[in-house]
Amino acid sequence: MEYTFLSATVLLVLITDPLGNIPLFISCLRGVAPERRTVVILREVAIAFAILLVFMVLGQGFLRMMSLSDQSLRIGGGIVLFLIALRMVFPHPDGPFGGDARGGEPLIVPLAIPALAGPSALATVMLLTSQAPGKTFEWIGALSVTMIVCAIVLMLAERIQAWLGERAMAAFERLMGLVLVAISVEMMLGGIRSFVHKL
Repeated sequence: MEYTFLSATVLLVLITDPLGNIPLFISCLRGVAPERRTVVILREVAIAFAILLVFMVLGQGFLRMMSLSDQSLRIGGGIVLFLIALRMVFPHPDGPFGGDARGGEPLIVPLAIPALAGPSALATVMLLTSQAPGKTFEWIGALSVTMIVCAIVLMLAERIQAWLGERAMAAFERLMGLVLVAISVEMMLGGIRSFVHKL
């Protein structure tokens, strides 16, 4: 599958799942003073952006160093994405990434990692650059737009949850999970097709 700026942006928004992360962010920020919440959200989004950017830019070198092929990244990334998408379609009490019972102001875990920069997002940004290394600036642009969308949605998290209601949020997350299941299967099939052609 050939990705464009728009399709890469849509894919990254689906994977980072800002709407699906609203309950997690609200829960984690419950013990944080209201005036600090925006700062914490922007900090966590910035950390996630930095981590994804590092993997996007240095991912090719990392793959070569570890002797990993594009096919293994596609299939492995597809499997991880598939498992996370399944937890979105069939919700788990702890959410797609498991629970985190610690109190206080969250730092990096679980908001930046794995909620925004999870295994599937890391695999996806590396996959984008491995498939089309010449489009790195396009992928950085797509990642930037994705992080801006995440920041806006998460800063408005409480309003969105009150406006949509829990049922609509759950239905929307399941719908996004279904789309991600299809994308993950396509990633795996692409890796398998590429592997078979190399035999």
